[in-house]
Amino acid sequence: MTDPTNDHGAGPEKNDHGAGPEKNDHGAGPEKNDHGASPEKNDHGAGPEKGRGIFDKDLLDRCISCGFCLPACPTYALTGEETSSPRGRITLMRALETGRLDEDDPTLAEESSFCLGCRACETVCPAGVEYGLLLEQWRDHQWRGRHRPWLARLLMALVSRPWLLRLQGLVRRHARAGDSPAGKPSETQTAEEPASLMLGCVERGLYPKVSRAVQQLCPEVTVPPGQGCCGALHAHNGDSRTGAELAEALGERLPGTIVTTAGGCAAHLAHHLGRDRVRELSEYLDRDGHRPTGQVTVDGRRARATLQDSCHLRNGLGVSRPPRDLIAEVADFVELPGADRCCGAAGTYSLLRPSDSRAVLDPKLEDLDHMDVDFIVAVNPGCLRQLQQGLRRRRSRVRAVHLAEFLVMAGAPGAVGETGAQEP
Repeated sequence: MTDPTNDHGAGPEKNDHGAGPEKNDHGAGPEKNDHGASPEKNDHGAGPEKGRGIFDKDLLDRCISCGFCLPACPTYALTGEETSSPRGRITLMRALETGRLDEDDPTLAEESSFCLGCRACETVCPAGVEYGLLLEQWRDHQWRGRHRPWLARLLMALVSRPWLLRLQGLVRRHARAGDSPAGKPSETQTAEEPASLMLGCVERGLYPKVSRAVQQLCPEVTVPPGQGCCGALHAHNGDSRTGAELAEALGERLPGTIVTTAGGCAAHLAHHLGRDRVRELSEYLDRDGHRPTGQVTVDGRRARATLQDSCHLRNGLGVSRPPRDLIAEVADFVELPGADRCCGAAGTYSLLRPSDSRAVLDPKLEDLDHMDVDFIVAVNPGCLRQLQQGLRRRRSRVRAVHLAEFLVMAGAPGAVGETGAQEP
């Protein structure tokens, strides 16, 4: 196997004297520096190598190899290996693009899978590298055909069939169009601004109470029937073309503002349909002036609650304040150390790489053990599942719950939250 990085994390190419590639004043790698010099040349010294067309060149060239991304990366924190950091993975992408690494190289296969895709690196990058898009392009190429994990192929096939998604509703009873006085505008919403609730693929089957809770919180939001997948699952697992097509199709089926209860779906839809069309639930409630009523209590006292951010909601859409404000209205909010760091769910990641997923989650659970909180609130069904399973393994008394259910709990008669029980 050819290792595209040296011991110091420099780029893959070495000159005739064994020196690494030239760097500009900012520590940039093989892209051009401020003076227009290009360190990458072919064997004849005739300029930069021709790419394979796997990646968007402008996106790939934007990385200046500064290393600001390293402390933000969960997998780099686990291994300390340069190749398991965003900077190291972009070096691998460049090696793949220029042919310096064969596409069947095991390091490429491992690192394209090991990455969580949490996009935390984007929030600290001074060059504005859109790493999430680069990762999608990498997996589009790396995970073609038989190279895509079989479990990812199975899940993508299942959610691509709307009739299977609708079948979940017959058993689990997620929200339906006729279950609430939907269509009635709230005091802060006009009739010309309809809103539609997107029913998440995972959520329909595992957490049907979430969509029903949204109906209680926002009776003006409609629930159009016949919804398919938004395509986020495909985009994150090597089929971004189908992911885009599904997003467009869902956008045509759902009128007006699309309200989602899944941070990952929100970021994917916003990318393809436009930011103005998509609102995650907490953002929608905050924007339209919905205020929760009552309070959540435990053993006669006001409950203590914390929040686990959705990576794509926070890092992709910049939404972090609204869910915290809503929780603080009905409970005593306590900030979770590292709430902005991935919980290890990362879509299909917890299924494809369960050991690594647990390794990312464990420090978070350790912090929860010392916080004396009653609830940890999630704004993404994948995160909710990850937290519930982790808390159950540790026999923790902390209960993981979705934001929608937590807010409804506050307004319920008695407004009492019993700790300990976890929804399957």
